[in-house]
Amino acid sequence: MEKEEKKIVNTGEEDEMEIYGYNRCHWKLVLVAIGVLCTGGFLLLLLYWMPEWRVRATCKRTTLKDCEVVLLRTTDEFRIWFCAKIRIVRSLGDNPLQNPQSIEDKVSNGHSGHSCESPAEENRNDPNKYSPIRYFTHHSVMYFWNDAVQSFDFKKGLDESTSCSSIHNEHSKGLTKEVHDYRKVFYGVNEIAVKVPSIFKLLIKEVLNPFYIFQLFSVILWITDEYYYYALAIVIMSVISIVSSLYTIRKQYIMLHDMVAAHSIVRVSVSRANQEIEEILSTDLVPGDIMVIPSNGTIMPCDAVLVSGTCIVNESMLTGESVPVTKTNLPNPAEDPKAMGDEIYSPEVHKRHTLFCGTNVIQTRFYTGERVKAIVVRTGFSTSKGQLVRSILYPKPTDFKLYRDAYMFLLFLVLVAGVGFLYTVVNSILNEVPAHIIIIESLDIITITVPPALPAAMTAGIVYAQRRLKKIGIFCISPQRINICGQLNLVCFDKTGTLTEDGLDLWGIQRVENARFLFPEERACNESLVKSQFVACMATCHSLTKIEGVLSGDPLDLKMFEAIGWILEEATEEETALHNRIMPTVVRPPKQLLPESKPATNQEMELFELSASYEIGIVRQFPFSSALQRMCVVARVLGEKRMDAFMKGAPEVIASLCKQETVPVDFETILEDYTKQGFRVIALAHRKLESKLSWHKVQNINRDAIESNMDFMGLIIMQNKLKQETPAVLEDLHKANIRTVMVTGDNMLTAISVARDCGMILPQDKVIIAEALPPKDGRVARINWHYADTLTKCTNSSPAINSQDIPIKLVHESLEDLQLTKYHFAMNGKSFAVILEHFQDLVPKLVLHGTVFARMAPDQKTQLVEALQNVDYYVGMCGDGANDCGALKKAHGGISLSELEASVASPFTSRTPSISCVPNLIREGRAALITSFCVFKFMALYSIIQYFSVTLLYSILSNLGDFQFLFIDLAIILVVVFTMSLNPAWKELVAQRPPSGLISGQLLCSVLSQIITCLGFQTIGFIWVKQQPWYEPWTTQSDACNLSAATNTSSSQHENETLHDEHNIKNYENTTVFFISSFQYLIVAIVFSKGKPFRQPCYRNVLFVISVIVIYIFTLFIMLYPVESIDRVLELVCVPYEWRITILIIIIINAIVSLLVENILLDMILWKVVFSRDKQGEYRLTIPQPPQEPLDRWRGCVLSSLFGCRKKIPKAKYMHLAQELLVDPEWPPKPRTTTEAKDPTQENGSYPIITVT
Repeated sequence: MEKEEKKIVNTGEEDEMEIYGYNRCHWKLVLVAIGVLCTGGFLLLLLYWMPEWRVRATCKRTTLKDCEVVLLRTTDEFRIWFCAKIRIVRSLGDNPLQNPQSIEDKVSNGHSGHSCESPAEENRNDPNKYSPIRYFTHHSVMYFWNDAVQSFDFKKGLDESTSCSSIHNEHSKGLTKEVHDYRKVFYGVNEIAVKVPSIFKLLIKEVLNPFYIFQLFSVILWITDEYYYYALAIVIMSVISIVSSLYTIRKQYIMLHDMVAAHSIVRVSVSRANQEIEEILSTDLVPGDIMVIPSNGTIMPCDAVLVSGTCIVNESMLTGESVPVTKTNLPNPAEDPKAMGDEIYSPEVHKRHTLFCGTNVIQTRFYTGERVKAIVVRTGFSTSKGQLVRSILYPKPTDFKLYRDAYMFLLFLVLVAGVGFLYTVVNSILNEVPAHIIIIESLDIITITVPPALPAAMTAGIVYAQRRLKKIGIFCISPQRINICGQLNLVCFDKTGTLTEDGLDLWGIQRVENARFLFPEERACNESLVKSQFVACMATCHSLTKIEGVLSGDPLDLKMFEAIGWILEEATEEETALHNRIMPTVVRPPKQLLPESKPATNQEMELFELSASYEIGIVRQFPFSSALQRMCVVARVLGEKRMDAFMKGAPEVIASLCKQETVPVDFETILEDYTKQGFRVIALAHRKLESKLSWHKVQNINRDAIESNMDFMGLIIMQNKLKQETPAVLEDLHKANIRTVMVTGDNMLTAISVARDCGMILPQDKVIIAEALPPKDGRVARINWHYADTLTKCTNSSPAINSQDIPIKLVHESLEDLQLTKYHFAMNGKSFAVILEHFQDLVPKLVLHGTVFARMAPDQKTQLVEALQNVDYYVGMCGDGANDCGALKKAHGGISLSELEASVASPFTSRTPSISCVPNLIREGRAALITSFCVFKFMALYSIIQYFSVTLLYSILSNLGDFQFLFIDLAIILVVVFTMSLNPAWKELVAQRPPSGLISGQLLCSVLSQIITCLGFQTIGFIWVKQQPWYEPWTTQSDACNLSAATNTSSSQHENETLHDEHNIKNYENTTVFFISSFQYLIVAIVFSKGKPFRQPCYRNVLFVISVIVIYIFTLFIMLYPVESIDRVLELVCVPYEWRITILIIIIINAIVSLLVENILLDMILWKVVFSRDKQGEYRLTIPQPPQEPLDRWRGCVLSSLFGCRKKIPKAKYMHLAQELLVDPEWPPKPRTTTEAKDPTQENGSYPIITVT
């Protein structure tokens, strides 16, 4: 057997997997078939559940090149196995983007593409031309064999390793029919097919769930043991559960199918290699096809890059932002000598030139006689929409401690069942019980210990929480995350549209003349400025468009354009000729703003005065890029020969692209003054372009050639007001010890100002700005540390650093310490990128106190969430969806404030665009989490109580009766478990956090104490009944009650029925144990149904209260006042009234002990002395306390030693790090110091700190 090294597919991707090759082995298949027959099919089920075992049991290892089956394993922490069958397809070649020689020859010989036979026909005619290509399909993606790497890989389209120049030169001519058919072999049908499985297929998949198989095994066992009614009840419950589950799953498939299929198949026009336009179905598109975009718009069926024309697109499906986006054609590097010809095209980098699948092209703009064309780069599940649908169809498992602990606990129950199994076997053998009864009863103990209703009970709390969230306008597509939201201890917020109002108001403008700032002006709409370059820039430098006569676009652009009062017109084709075929968008001022006389004094003004009809045509648009933080347009005044370039964007970026002599010397001071006050500042710049630049050259010029040597024109100051509810919500989160972090694309000082205004940074707190610089000119990367308040105050006579300015080092982790926290880190996206690359060791320290992250690109927001998760924070992310999709998906709890289709990317979506949904979500998450704990504890106690009841009765060769099991499981357990989950969330967030797992001291002590209590009282009842003077082994003639004559007569009528009690159900021990255990279930239900601080008190849960009271009254009634018919059904025997009162006393004492142990001993004494945890449930940095009394100190020491909880080391990395930083004399960094990156030659060297003097 030939072995080979481990291969990896999707290297570096999120779905990276190891791959192994296998061939079928006949002798192994025979052995497996024998094993299946011997185990009654159970081995087949086991192999169905375990793909790895299935492949290894039936196949032998071989090389990937020769394999028939592949075994895949994910490389993430879940290490999930998959298997796939190798299939064969015949093709002329093995690279879809390189045309085979036979096609090249046919095209060069002048064969028409349309006269070519189909590949299938040609294959029949000449099979030798076609070579077999091996592939397999996994999660809707096809992986083909690649000889070059000796492994399987996923065939990319034009979105990888294709240069921008080759897109224009090689791929812009269109495909012949032969090449199209050849590529379709590899890329398949361009369709995001969400197949709705048939009910039969879903049913088989659902029924083969291990849970239902276990139930089937239990039902067969109970029927064998003549527990017909109980078995029938479980079957009915299982059928209802399966039908409900099938309905829900199928409904979700249908919804997703309808969402995807709404516009998946449309007719599209394609430009072929012979310039003919052919109309085909969108399902036939392949990468390289040239799609003609219709002028009236369309829904994009694929990802395509624009090569000519412009499109207005609504990308709300992807970004959550319903603002129309302008897409321009990809610049051709060959026509621009300054451009880099080898730049690789990437849909993410060149997204402003890419039309994404599923987005709505509203309208197109084109030049006279030219079509708007786009080259298809990705199809099917490879597209952006396809990847989104795949993430929904194949979600990553939720890694949460609760679920891991639940499996551990089930394993523990199985071990307990194993002990019971052995005890039953040994006890039965000693009592000479027949073999078939030993088998049935010993297996029965396993079905009792592992409760079949556990999975349904665990999900009940989540389902109820989901309903409550829906009522307050929060929708959830990933219900399992509700529990995780109960653990959130840090929330990241986007700023604009999340913390602040979505819209901006124009506060004023501040123009620059002769490199000096003029006084701020409130209005830009006046006659003196109407023909200035400043207003011309405001009028043209935007991405606004008219849709059905209404001006629409980015809210900032809208406010800016409305402030000058100009008119935007998209010209007709006839008018376009006036502008020499430039892009037909024209802006002009209203007539009342135009001056009556022409001032001829100012030379600059004269450039605008050549035409009586003053209007500006927008020739070329370079849309806003969040990576570049700017946008630019090329415009021309009607009648002018030379064009103008206008640019707007982030002031720091714009100033760096302007001639330094045009930027005022006090630029940084003025900018800082505005940003500190929380204003949004935008800078404008202008440049006259060379006369040699024609409109055609402008269409293909690279933006870098335009965006240089600009003249700085001034600032636009926009006011972004805080939302009314923001400060109150953040205060609630701070009181609950939940950290808040701002992640924004805005200016850093503006962000710091908003953070102070909303209470994220307290007035007395210091803000340390980390300014990281990459390596340059032989110098290593370094970080300069500044204080936000002293950023520009470093003069020659800088004062000595006051010792009081150095922050106090305390951890912001408890309410008492909140006022003492003195420092926060702030940084921009560039610094964050440098720190991630060159200062990996500092990242945890910085995110521990990092509060403001400004100028962050979308991918950097995701990286920040990952960095916070790496130090064990449970991270929430709240954003408006525009640039936050990645972070929303990555966070433990992402909540989108956008109702649009981008909410698909976010686990939670709020109907109201307000951050008040965040505390609501956390409250409901905490309530659901505590409910899960309560239910799990209750179900565990239910199993153990029933297990012990049966074990006690097995010792006398008895058992619980069929209807006794039925009464306990249906009338008590099922009713209680589904009503105890109904407690609503507590009305406010508290500082305490619920534990994250079941395996914790608090929960284990609670469960163990109740187990000991219940078992103790059951044992007392079981032994004590035998000590009674009236006790004797029960027979049908037994008469411990001295029943009346009437009753005796009635009994004698039924004597024949009960004469033969094969299972020995009727006896005094059974009746005693049944009544005590029935009440014990209700006692633990009440004990575990805790309310405050995470849920409303259980008395507010009306259904639970009514259910418990009704069951209590009924059980008490049949115990104290036996009804013969009920006793007969439940197979109870009559015991003296005094013994009934004794049972009642045992139950009352049991209830008192259970309540005292849980609420007094555990909650009030033990946790305060032993498990001294802070209000978050984590290790707390305690403030020194006054000396304890000797007795208290002794008691604390003894208990701490007993439980081994002394000097508990925090589990969370961020808490451990906080401890370390307390004793680090060099942290936080001193103001006006620099930290340099480690020298590459010194691996273990520390960061050198340099003080700047």
